[in-house]
Amino acid sequence: MKDVSLITYAVADLAKAKRFFGELIGANPYVDSPQYVGYKSGDVEIGLVPSGGKGDSGGLAYWTVSDISAAVNALVAAGGTVVREITDVAYGLLVASVKDPNGSTVGLRQPPKG
Repeated sequence: MKDVSLITYAVADLAKAKRFFGELIGANPYVDSPQYVGYKSGDVEIGLVPSGGKGDSGGLAYWTVSDISAAVNALVAAGGTVVREITDVAYGLLVASVKDPNGSTVGLRQPPKG
């Protein structure tokens, strides 16, 4: 595992969240779609993901890994539980999340190979 490179926030109102995070970060998003809004803040990406009004809140940090399958397997062997299976979210970017034995969730992401 390399580093934390992405933090996502589940938001009920994407328009309000875009205004808020634009002010917080001091920049416009570099990705702006109905499914995902992304900002760059130094070496970290801040992403807004619609929650569909489910009341989800809080952030989720994603660790960049070179082999997401191996990372998920290692964390499960260390006592973790898969929350989100490995998913290709676009153009070969793979993400997954695993809950640690104390209940905290960590995200994993593998950049597209190529």
